[in-house]
Amino acid sequence: MKRFEGFEHGINLGGWLSQCDYTKERYDTFITQDDINTIAEWGLDHVRLPIDYQLVETDTGEYIEEGFAYIDKAWEWCEKAGLNMILDVHRTYGYCFDHLVNETGFFENEDYQERFLKLWETLASRYGNKPDKIAFELLNEVTKKEYCDTWNAVADKCIRRIRAIAPDVKILVGGYYNNCIEAIADLDMPYDENIVYNFHFYEPLIFTHQGAPWVIGMDTSFRIGIDAPYGQMAKDSGEQFEQMSLSFDGFDPSDKLSEEYFEKLFAKAVAVCEERNVALYCGEYGVIDLASPEDTLKWYKMISGAFNKHNIGRAAWTYKQMDFGVTDPGLTSVQNRIISLL
Repeated sequence: MKRFEGFEHGINLGGWLSQCDYTKERYDTFITQDDINTIAEWGLDHVRLPIDYQLVETDTGEYIEEGFAYIDKAWEWCEKAGLNMILDVHRTYGYCFDHLVNETGFFENEDYQERFLKLWETLASRYGNKPDKIAFELLNEVTKKEYCDTWNAVADKCIRRIRAIAPDVKILVGGYYNNCIEAIADLDMPYDENIVYNFHFYEPLIFTHQGAPWVIGMDTSFRIGIDAPYGQMAKDSGEQFEQMSLSFDGFDPSDKLSEEYFEKLFAKAVAVCEERNVALYCGEYGVIDLASPEDTLKWYKMISGAFNKHNIGRAAWTYKQMDFGVTDPGLTSVQNRIISLL
């Protein structure tokens, strides 16, 4: 399968310029050049940089130059450290993947969509001249499947407007159900040879999100080990949450999680990408800090083996904090081994 060269082993900088309190203190202190240097020392080749529109836009749509300066700084640090960067619009005016934020209207409002397109034209004019170093991810985690056709149409418009400014930049496009891998097949055919299909992967959700308070229906005291058989995981999934999760159909209920699980769930998307000659990239994957460190390491070993088998580039969620931080104290005992798998 086609490789996403230069973006094969990465990590997210979640919580810095996105999903935060949007204060100068946060922007100035959460991530520093020392952090970027550390990531480079790990041997990774890129970072994924999520940004929310509040960083660079006022509520009424005027641009905030000080916000763009933080993106400039992030790139300056990455360039010095020899890292590439994916610029990800994590939240746009009228849309956020997080149901708790309650920002809506984007998929129904052409004015909101036009604002999104203009933002990407601005980003393309500022960062689109380094096509081998900076890639663009249009929008983080479209939710409802009902948005599929609208999103394909908006994405096509966005790509065309970016291409008028930055003809060679790599552009990542993901699908519904929060960039679910099953949505890859429903993405439009690639606009050109520089399109990358993007998915996020946190399966089995019952393990990677055990006890997560933001998961609808989840008991925050619920815990499960990685060696629980598929039958138990399926039963607990049905009891613990309402949102979409890939099923355990086709797996022996008595069997336990293995690399084969990931390979089977990747198979359809891999086949689509091979047929369309598109690189496949996983922009987020990881395990909540409520799982045991040893179980977290086992999960990373399994999914990394499947990634490597199919040349799938990826960026783990996330560098620090945000309930998934690879550098957080809870993972100290296995941190170096996890880093070696990223």
